[in-house]
Amino acid sequence: MAVQEAGQGAGREAGRNAGRGPDRGAGRGGHEGGCTCGDCPHGAREGHRRAVAAFLAKRDELASGQGLPAAVAHSAGASRQWVSDELTQSADLVAECGRAEGEVWLGLVWRRTVMAVWGLVLILLLVQTLTAIGAGWTSARTAGLLAAVVVAGLLTVASWFHRARGGVLAPVIGEDNRLSTSRVVAGGWVLFVVYAVLVLAGRLAGASSHAERDSLIAGLELARGAGIVTVLAVVCAIAVLVRRVVGLRVLGQRLQKVRADRPRAADLMTDDSGRGSFADTQYVVLGAVALVFAAVRLARRPEQLPDLPWGLAVVVLVSAATYVAAKYAEGGRPVILSVVRAREAGDLDAPIRTGDDIEIRGAGFVPPGAQSADRLSRMVVRIGAVHVHVPLVPVPGGFSNPSDAVLTVPVPVDVEPGRVEVQVVTAAGVETNRVEVDVTD
Repeated sequence: MAVQEAGQGAGREAGRNAGRGPDRGAGRGGHEGGCTCGDCPHGAREGHRRAVAAFLAKRDELASGQGLPAAVAHSAGASRQWVSDELTQSADLVAECGRAEGEVWLGLVWRRTVMAVWGLVLILLLVQTLTAIGAGWTSARTAGLLAAVVVAGLLTVASWFHRARGGVLAPVIGEDNRLSTSRVVAGGWVLFVVYAVLVLAGRLAGASSHAERDSLIAGLELARGAGIVTVLAVVCAIAVLVRRVVGLRVLGQRLQKVRADRPRAADLMTDDSGRGSFADTQYVVLGAVALVFAAVRLARRPEQLPDLPWGLAVVVLVSAATYVAAKYAEGGRPVILSVVRAREAGDLDAPIRTGDDIEIRGAGFVPPGAQSADRLSRMVVRIGAVHVHVPLVPVPGGFSNPSDAVLTVPVPVDVEPGRVEVQVVTAAGVETNRVEVDVTD
């Protein structure tokens, strides 16, 4: 969490530097060294790094009680609010720089994905060359290599048109700017089936005898590829279904989603908060194992669609069902369990009055992926008709307030005495249930 918070604090400082960066870079003759301008990869990355460092230093300084102006040092409430405002502004700058770095990264990663695709073609050529020693070069090897070149060419063209959104990665990036596990798995199977069909098409084009052509056409019959066709249909359907399920749960406020700065490979096996996810991991691993098996079958029998055994196909289907069930079960609406008057050591027990701090206890106040300072600062508590922003209370290495289970906020003087409702609005915009408390004069 500290790194994320830092990353966002750094972003703001980087945002300021981004405006001054081009002049500095021009003075040095290029984007080198300490460049922090936002129009080049190094500048965006360096600006974000510096902003993170600046935010961490400020947070730890304020956590130790240093840097407070004399005008607010005498009041605990005023100093807490000042500290929270300072950290919020710094975190907003870091978030801006983090988003800028993410956009630059997406604009550049398409070249890396294209290089990776053609790298796989070269690996295939190398493997075919090595395995052809002694056995000789066959028409199946030629068809496999040509099919790989065609697929790589199509992916390269698609990457060019989607170069601003990650190239080859564009179709598998979700609405929350993370890599979608279901789309990646489905995309892998789609590309493999396309490659297998192109291999058969290449062999059919080069077949000289009528019997060989009939054999290749028979290799496309459903009876021979029923297993792989079933898996393809299921994983594609799941990619569509999961998007629908997540969208409806978000709109129904039963699932909290926040946008990431940029996609990461770890998204395939983790949840939004970066913790390992069993459902995602088993879906990716079992899908990859089955895909490798199908590739080996295609290499051994290139005259037909890979006949994926039903036992392995059922394993993939069970894995897919587990993944979908986990998507239905994850998340949940944040809830307030109780609201009490916050009491420090030495205070007398008393009812809640305006100016007092209240402690809101519950669950789900911090959505997954919203542990960064700029997201934490967006949390709001409604007390009657007054909206109170939850103050950030820094401690070495993080924040003590807000947390996922406890929020502490002051009761403003604008709150009318009497029975009022308390409700929390999270960083994802989801509202909790309402709890009534009595506020006295």
